Amino acid sequence: MNGTSRLRQPRLLIVGCGDIGMRVAALARGRYRLLALTSSPQRLDALRAAGIVPIVGNLDQPQTLWRLAGLAPDRVLMLAPPGDTSGAFDLRSRHLISRLKQSGILSGLAKKTLRVVYASTTGVYGDCGGALVAETRSCAPQTARAQRRCDAETHWRKAGRERRWRVGLLRIPGIYDAQSRSPRARLERGLPVLARPDDVYTNHIHADDLARLCLLALERAAPGRVYNVCDDSSLRMGDYFDLAADLYGLPRPPRVARAEAQAAGLSPMMLSFMGESRRLDNTRMKAELRAALRYPDVALGLLSEQADEAD
Repeated sequence: MNGTSRLRQPRLLIVGCGDIGMRVAALARGRYRLLALTSSPQRLDALRAAGIVPIVGNLDQPQTLWRLAGLAPDRVLMLAPPGDTSGAFDLRSRHLISRLKQSGILSGLAKKTLRVVYASTTGVYGDCGGALVAETRSCAPQTARAQRRCDAETHWRKAGRERRWRVGLLRIPGIYDAQSRSPRARLERGLPVLARPDDVYTNHIHADDLARLCLLALERAAPGRVYNVCDDSSLRMGDYFDLAADLYGLPRPPRVARAEAQAAGLSPMMLSFMGESRRLDNTRMKAELRAALRYPDVALGLLSEQADEAD
């Protein structure tokens, strides 16, 4: 591809270009001119090596985002989580939205439409008592981090309405893969799971499938639309770790009552996840994003990891 053709490609700005962002970039290379906002000078060479143009700026320091005002991207993938010290508000999303508005993009009124995908979390639903949850269910966040996600969703949708941007919201459950998100390390530590009477339903998506879904949403998400992005599994958390243990040839984790979980070594963060139970309905994702998952259930995803290790 010559330089002129490359400049004509639509620009995809990835904000929060960690592992998932890099997977998205690998899939999108050749279709987009890739850019990524980074606050880490140490990552510049790695981003360039991946074919990504780095844009230096820090979402926690809005004065450093001045480069975005003149960027005028065609697509924005917001993967950066809210900061941990902003209470119930996501200041990072607010800062990014403000800078993007200064780019002069007036979708529907100008020659191109800005398409945005915001990566949210299924934690915005709160505890649903194991019920099947569709996107029409009202949000009831129980933690400050989930409240910040709700705040971000509100501001992205508002910006979409005001500026006629096509903003899609992905509500993402637990992400797993064969590297840092594999359940193997937890199993090897022998950490317990909840006893069956106390256990909760949990939901999953393989990191590779999530990267593909991000790209599909950038092109196919309806304006202001929310999507549960998850596989077809319907497992309680303890059963998920039992399955992984069996596949890895490791001992199954011990089961403890909820009242004993903290004393048994579970962190407050893990305990908060164990306080919420829901089963996600992904019908809208399949119908509207026309998504065919590579790993429709966690057994397939975990088995593929075993095959990768054997290779």
